[in-house]
Amino acid sequence: MCVLGNTGEENVNNKNNSNNDDASESSLPLPLPPGRSISSQTPGEQSKQQLQNDENNSALKNTRKTQSHQLRTNTGTRIKHNRPQLQHNHSLDEHNQGKSDSEEEQVKSSYEYITPPDGKSLPEFIGNAENAPGILKAPRRGAVHPDRPTFLELRPHPLRETQVGKFLRTIASTDTQLWAGQECGVRVWKLPDVFEPGIGIGGRARRGDEEAAPFYESVSTSPAMCLAIDSGTRLVWSGHKDGKIRSWKMDEELNDDPFPEGFSWQAYRAPVLALVISSYGDLWSGSEGGAIHVWPWEAIDKSLSLKMEERHMASLLVERSGISLRSKVTLNGVCNLSSQDVKILLCDKVVAKVWAFGTSSISLWDARTKELLKVYNVDGNIENRADMPLGQDQRVDDETNPKLASKSKKEKPHGFLKRSRNAIRGAAGVVRKATTKSVTEESKLKIEAAVLASNGMIYSGCTNGLIIQWDGNGNRLQEFNHRPCAVLCFCTYGSRIWVGYVSGIVQVLDLDGNLIAGWVAHNGPVLKLVVGRGHFFSLATHGGIRGWSTVSPGPIDQIIRPELSKKELSYTRQENVKILVGTWNVGQGKASHDSLIAWVGTAVSDVGIIVVGLQEVEMGAGFLAMSAAKETVGLEGSSIGNWWQDAIGKALDEGSTFERVGSRQLAGLLIAIWVRTSIRTFVGDLDAGAVACGLGRTIGNKGGVGLRLRVYDRIMCFVNCHFAAHLEAVSRRNADFSHIYRSMAFSRSSNLLSNASAGVSSTAQGVRGTETINPAKGKPDLAEADLVIFCGDLNYRLFGISYDDARDLVSQRSFDWLRERDQLRAEMKAGKVFQGMREAIIRFPPTYKFDIGKPGLGGYDSGEKKRIPAWCDRVLYRDSRSSTSLECSLEFPVVASILQYEACMDVLESDHKPVRCILNVNIANVDRSIRRQETGKIIKSHETIKSLRHELCGIPETEISTTHISLQSQETGSFKITNKSATEKAIFQFICEGQANIKMDDEQELVYRPRGASGFPRWLEVIPARGVIGPDQVADILVRHKDLNATEQLVEGVQTWWSEDKCDKEALLKIIVTGNYSLDTRSHTVHVRHCYSSKGTQTDSSPKGKG
Repeated sequence: MCVLGNTGEENVNNKNNSNNDDASESSLPLPLPPGRSISSQTPGEQSKQQLQNDENNSALKNTRKTQSHQLRTNTGTRIKHNRPQLQHNHSLDEHNQGKSDSEEEQVKSSYEYITPPDGKSLPEFIGNAENAPGILKAPRRGAVHPDRPTFLELRPHPLRETQVGKFLRTIASTDTQLWAGQECGVRVWKLPDVFEPGIGIGGRARRGDEEAAPFYESVSTSPAMCLAIDSGTRLVWSGHKDGKIRSWKMDEELNDDPFPEGFSWQAYRAPVLALVISSYGDLWSGSEGGAIHVWPWEAIDKSLSLKMEERHMASLLVERSGISLRSKVTLNGVCNLSSQDVKILLCDKVVAKVWAFGTSSISLWDARTKELLKVYNVDGNIENRADMPLGQDQRVDDETNPKLASKSKKEKPHGFLKRSRNAIRGAAGVVRKATTKSVTEESKLKIEAAVLASNGMIYSGCTNGLIIQWDGNGNRLQEFNHRPCAVLCFCTYGSRIWVGYVSGIVQVLDLDGNLIAGWVAHNGPVLKLVVGRGHFFSLATHGGIRGWSTVSPGPIDQIIRPELSKKELSYTRQENVKILVGTWNVGQGKASHDSLIAWVGTAVSDVGIIVVGLQEVEMGAGFLAMSAAKETVGLEGSSIGNWWQDAIGKALDEGSTFERVGSRQLAGLLIAIWVRTSIRTFVGDLDAGAVACGLGRTIGNKGGVGLRLRVYDRIMCFVNCHFAAHLEAVSRRNADFSHIYRSMAFSRSSNLLSNASAGVSSTAQGVRGTETINPAKGKPDLAEADLVIFCGDLNYRLFGISYDDARDLVSQRSFDWLRERDQLRAEMKAGKVFQGMREAIIRFPPTYKFDIGKPGLGGYDSGEKKRIPAWCDRVLYRDSRSSTSLECSLEFPVVASILQYEACMDVLESDHKPVRCILNVNIANVDRSIRRQETGKIIKSHETIKSLRHELCGIPETEISTTHISLQSQETGSFKITNKSATEKAIFQFICEGQANIKMDDEQELVYRPRGASGFPRWLEVIPARGVIGPDQVADILVRHKDLNATEQLVEGVQTWWSEDKCDKEALLKIIVTGNYSLDTRSHTVHVRHCYSSKGTQTDSSPKGKG
């Protein structure tokens, strides 16, 4: 059992003890040098006087040669303690309780302890944090973040385990709907209903979506990879992993039943990675290997007109109409296109072109003729042959080539130990080289995102944070960099561009690339940004979706923040969970079931989370070298580590009472976590990390392994450590802590046992590989946690005390005296390590070093070295409080205290005793559904917000010079758009609401048929089709008739020509005008007629249209 003091049968004064005489003598009070009292120096200061003290005590050592077992402290002196005379006839193993608690308090040490007011928790010692760096302090929290715009939480961050098979990959938006592509189809939100309460537990939403705004899901399909909005036909197109393209009706009646797809066709054998609709209504798609296909609008239109029972025929019609652009530009087996996957397709409707982005190659196409215009790289250099073979370095490093590194047995001049050390150094070199190579590869310039802005410029984002501006002809204009991490997405509206980064940050730029604002939008990479209904929506890789006002940051945020803070109590929820943390240096041994029961099994009756940290699970030079090599390729764990997890799980009734969530092993270090099944719903998102501290910070014989967990929506981190050994290595231990704290980076581990590990979307996995942030440039992961718990064999020793004196103090339970000699407490008090962290007052015997198998406190090291007993095995924590008097709230969401802190002295399988600590943790979190409702009430009812939105979202008045234009073949007409505002920019865009055929002597009203995405008919070109008009400025618009070059197609096995009837036609152009933040629009209508008769070009200068 775990006790504060222990029983036993062996007496150190037993006559059979060979060291009986020495023990008796050494237990006497030892004389001090003249003028010397008990040392008050820190361990580091005392180590500097080692040599001098050795000389001063040489005479003393000569008179006590018989005391060969007596270890000197790192002060070099024998210490005489100012305490009552020790009772030498007292056994270390008897039930002597020593001083009472009241007596202990009377001889209180110089350390200050804080006693929690609840009367149940243990007193705690707090490390000095006066001069601690900011990264060691708890992160700022609050009901409303003071440095971030207020947001609409459309879908709160779901636990990863709840999203198996449902991970969101992409989003797209209309004015009234937000669509999302997921691993089992698509889902849609109605934007007017986004402030409605969530469906809740027990509703039709599955676990993880209980607090999301009401949404509707499609029938199950293959994972959706990309989406394209077709406002002209009221369809949403989705590209899927199975190579199919599917259609979905925007106007579908939505209810609790999954809504059906429209029609689909097989576009590729590989996944559809990108979709876009061109200026002429054609659907373009991209896939792996640089494959680009165009699906003509005419074929799609014909298929849409077929009945549901003719769906198979519709699919065949579109499949056979597809144009393979890669085949089109391949001549004699040579293709100028890169074979890189098509990541992004972008339609430049200003000049009717389509951009196709690979990882580092860009191709530019004419949207009307589908001709290849240009192929160039990310640097803007034209490529004649993009698909060049990559050069390979044929050189092989001696350390990584076993043939070169090996020697014959006759040539081995060194002994086993030296060969082992060389093996470890070799492994360390491999680790360093692999790390350097990985960093070099990641630093290459790769394209991740692109967007067309309202000014007609193209912006692309790269993995190094570089943003490049291009003109419509593919010329690289300028570049800028506002963040040193990967750009993952863009969106644009008005004169603003929003940028989403892998770090979770969103930035707002103007059209010149100048930074306007930036904030942390998510605690994970921002995967996609889209604009709809006055908001831009951000999708994070974890599946959370937030909506941000297009006018943010601004005065409206300053109104919403305090109003929302006033309602904090309405959306605050309080939870409580008990956490057991156990640490044990197992010394490469194995424990019996009874020992594990005594350690953790007997203390879990009301515990919700169990974290176990083991050290020295497995050691040896060969194992350490192999472990280091496996880490370089992402492998971890060992059979011994698995045995320990299974054995502990058996002691915890795993599978019935507790569920094992995951683990992380680095060489001999192992950490694993179990969660009670009754709270498993609220616990997840487990990530793992490891930091090596041995042999050049590359070998895991020393170091730390960590697990990060979300518990009731709060981040908790658990770190198991093994610091540098030996009495004098205090500075190295301090440095180990600092290195682990700053370097620990969490990511998904192969040993995370949740079901989600098999279902994480490939998109999320790909992004997460780039999400690690250099700790030197940003906050380390541990600094962002609400609760951080360190445990392990920290190896801090007792200083300024002898072996026998330490044993005597232990026998009388004089732990106050021993705590004064504790290196860790001294270093914490000096603010050198674990700054601001807490530990319960220690009331159990030192846990190191014992003879294996020897019971009782008489089992302390009896070998030749006789190591001084020490509290090597510890548990410390930091919660979110900045002061001990603060209570749990949304500002300080995690408040912990220690209920139990003890060692299991009856466990005999190692030279260390296992330690356990039970923490009582109060957690405050947010009911996202209620907060979303409260936000909606504020926005809808606050008069000042209404006034500001009206003021900010005004639409400039504009005027057009004509409303009717007639063109003959290859003729060009023109007209002007005038911005009448003296202060605001006017942003315009052309769409075609349809085309009508004009028959001779036909007086009936014209019937206009729209094309896909309100695209132009093929005979019409409008330049520019979108743009920005400055205050009091005029835009000249050209309207041009183009000859139709017949394009040969194979439809239903018959050679056919797409062409349009040679009759007069009229296109109905609509000019949509908005302001910088306009939620509404104004419009003008222009009728453009194509006449085959010889009337010539006519421009009607009848009454001007105003908007």
